[in-house]
Amino acid sequence: MLSDTDIKKAMKEGLIKIVPFKPDQLGPASVDLTLSNEWYIFREKYRAKQIDLAKTGFKQVLKKIKSDIMILEPGSMCLGKTLEKITLAPDISGKFEGRSRYARMGLAIHVTSALIQPGSSNHQILEIVNLSPNTYILHKGMRVSQIVFNRLETPTSKPYYKFGDIARRQ
Repeated sequence: MLSDTDIKKAMKEGLIKIVPFKPDQLGPASVDLTLSNEWYIFREKYRAKQIDLAKTGFKQVLKKIKSDIMILEPGSMCLGKTLEKITLAPDISGKFEGRSRYARMGLAIHVTSALIQPGSSNHQILEIVNLSPNTYILHKGMRVSQIVFNRLETPTSKPYYKFGDIARRQ
């Protein structure tokens, strides 16, 4: 895992690119990421329905909206998009972590897709779930997640920007 010193060095060498980036986003071993104004929510016809996941993909079920806020009711979920575009060298991977201040409020910022593949070059999508009994308002610009970086022993032969189907369009 890379420390703040390692992250700064990797950024200077062009191995990690984060655009936009502010120096105060850098923590001891992570970089805070912010929400953009792009969200994905369930289309009305798919809410509270039985959905066969072998026949239905997320592109059918979700619709994209733009808004500076997202109201998340108890038990509901949405996808959020990071403001930052993250580009990683073929020998650097990343991992999402939620921020504890939100986890303590019952908000899961990413559910399962924590791995950011080596060679990625895209904005990240966050699965956001409200596990609390409260309604929360999320705002564009909130620092709700963080990324930690790892160095691979050898560069991947399949950089994600070339081989990741969905990743090329985020």
